[in-house]
Amino acid sequence: MDSEELEELQHALARLKQEHRDLDSAINALEDSGYGNQLELRRMKKKKLLLKDEISRIEDTLLPDIIA
Repeated sequence: MDSEELEELQHALARLKQEHRDLDSAINALEDSGYGNQLELRRMKKKKLLLKDEISRIEDTLLPDIIA
């Protein structure tokens, strides 16, 4: 993997982490307000899980396991 690909993955990782934090904040705000549509909350939580999976995949690519 060359440095350009690494840089692209790092940028994608930063963007996904920010999106995950923003989504978490939005979910918390809707739950706290008591006006959250349950279907909308479920969709947001599902998207948050998908983001977490993608973040994990990229982190594994950037920092592979080293068996000592």
